[in-house]
Amino acid sequence: MPLPLFALAAAAFAIGTTEFVIMGLLPDVATDLGVSIPMAGLLISGYALGVVVGAPILTLTTGKLPRKVLLISLMGLFIVGNVLAALSTSYTLLMVARIVASFTHGSFFGIGSVVAASLVPAERRASAIALMFTGLTLANILGVPLGTLIGQHFGWRATFWAVAGLGLAAAAAVAALVPPVAASEQGSLAAEIAVLKRPAVLVALATTVLGFGGVFLVFTYITPILEHAAGLSPTAVTSALLVFGLGLTLGNVLGGKLADRALMPTLVGVLASLGLVLAVFSVTMHNAVTSIATLFVWGVAAFATVPPLQMRVLEKAGDAPNLAASLNIGAFNLGNAGGAFLGGLVIDGGYGYEAVAFAGAAVAGGGLLLALLGWAQDRRAAASLKVAAASC
Repeated sequence: MPLPLFALAAAAFAIGTTEFVIMGLLPDVATDLGVSIPMAGLLISGYALGVVVGAPILTLTTGKLPRKVLLISLMGLFIVGNVLAALSTSYTLLMVARIVASFTHGSFFGIGSVVAASLVPAERRASAIALMFTGLTLANILGVPLGTLIGQHFGWRATFWAVAGLGLAAAAAVAALVPPVAASEQGSLAAEIAVLKRPAVLVALATTVLGFGGVFLVFTYITPILEHAAGLSPTAVTSALLVFGLGLTLGNVLGGKLADRALMPTLVGVLASLGLVLAVFSVTMHNAVTSIATLFVWGVAAFATVPPLQMRVLEKAGDAPNLAASLNIGAFNLGNAGGAFLGGLVIDGGYGYEAVAFAGAAVAGGGLLLALLGWAQDRRAAASLKVAAASC
C-alpha cells in the first residue's frame, strides 16, 4: 500500500480518538458538569449530527480547493475544536466544541476515501479505504483506552489536550506525505449534486444509517453496561475497550479484503452477523468473561461493515464520488446519533440494558433488509442488461 495511506490513517486515528473517547469519559463528564448519563450521551449525538451537517456543507463549498490543502485545513479545524473542548467549563461549551471538531470528520473521511481509492488499482480500492479506516480502529485499541486512562488520572480535559496534539502530528504527516490530487479527479459541483437523484445511492446511504446505527445504540452506553451489568471495574472497562478495538481492527481488514472479492455478499453477511451478535450480547453482558468475549466478536462484525458500506456508495456514485462519500460518513454518524438517542430512550424508559442490546439488533436488521433490497436491484439491473444485449 502507498505510504500516503498511512498519513491518512494517522489523521483517522486522531479523529477517531476524539469521537470515541467520550464514551470512556462519560461518567466523569456527567459528574463534573452536573448532568445525567443520558444527557452526557447527547455529546455523542451532537458530534454525530455535526458530522451529518458539516459533511455536505464543507464538501460542496470547498470543491475548488486542492484535496491536499483541504485535508490539512480540515485537520486545523479539528485541532481548534479539541482545544475548545479542553477549555470547556460548561456542558453547553463542551457541546459547541464537539460540534466544531465534528465538522472535520465527514469531509475528511469522505474526501480521504476518494483520495485513498485513487492511489491504488481498482481491484484494491476497498482495501485502501480499509487501511485509512484502520486509523479509526486503532483509535479504539490505543487512543480510547489511553485517553480514558488519561482522563481518569488527570481529568477529562487533559484527554482533549492530548487529542489536539495528535491532530497536530497528523496534519504534519498529511502535509509531508499525501500527493496533490488532479482536478479531474474531483468532479463538478453539478455532477456531485446530481448523484443524490440516484435511488441506488439513497438506498446505500440509508443502509449505512441503519446498519451502523445498531452499533452505536449499544456502544454509546458500553461503559455503564460493563460496570453495572457485567460488574467490571473502571480499569477493567478500559481493558474491555481494548479487546473491542482489536475486534474492530480485524473486522476492518477482513471487510476490506472480502469486499474487494464480493461486495454485496460481504455486506449482507456482516450485517446479518452484526444483528445476531447484538442479540446474543443481551444474554452474555451479565458475565465478565462472556461479555468481553462477545465484545470482541461484536467489534469484528461492527467494522467489517465499514469498507463495504463506503465502497457501495462510491460504486453507485460513479464519477462524482466526493459528495456521496462525505454524505456516507454523515450517514454513519446519523446512525450514531440516532442510535445514541434511541438507546437513551430505552434506558430512561426503565427497560434495562438487555433491551438496549435487542434494540440495537433490530436496527441492524433494518440495515440488512436495505442491503438485500439494494442487492436485488443490482440483480434486476444486470438481468435487464442481459435481455437488452440479447435483443440486439
